[in-house]
Amino acid sequence: MVLALWVCGLVVVLVAVGLFVFGLRRRLIQRSGGTFDCSVRWNVPAEPDLSGKGWVYGVARYSGDRIDWFRVFSYAPRPRRVLERSAIEVVARRLPEGEEELALLSDAVVLGCLHRETRLELAMSEDALTGFLAWLEAAPPGQRVNVA
Repeated sequence: MVLALWVCGLVVVLVAVGLFVFGLRRRLIQRSGGTFDCSVRWNVPAEPDLSGKGWVYGVARYSGDRIDWFRVFSYAPRPRRVLERSAIEVVARRLPEGEEELALLSDAVVLGCLHRETRLELAMSEDALTGFLAWLEAAPPGQRVNVA
């Protein structure tokens, strides 16, 4: 009986520590400011896939001339993806459709992009999209920016 209580207590403590580390990691990512919720789908086909598969929820952070993208459900301290401003080309903008609406946040807008010839989609709120497009267009003189 004592062993069972001890094991249950240990499990509760481990779960609490895991949740605390998730929260601490997100707080550290957001510490420098300039973050927004952003789902990503990498290597998408040329025609939109509305099945909702492949979307990964994350947090993006502006960092100079790049965006660092972190998975929300990860303990990794480093970004999973880095998108450089000079290499991003916006090719489409649309609202989520079909099962995709269930995979994304309720107010999301999907932005189709090319990054170094890799097709990807970013899903973010309308406010985050406005900031993202302003950040793209605010590139230093001489840098190529393609916004559709």
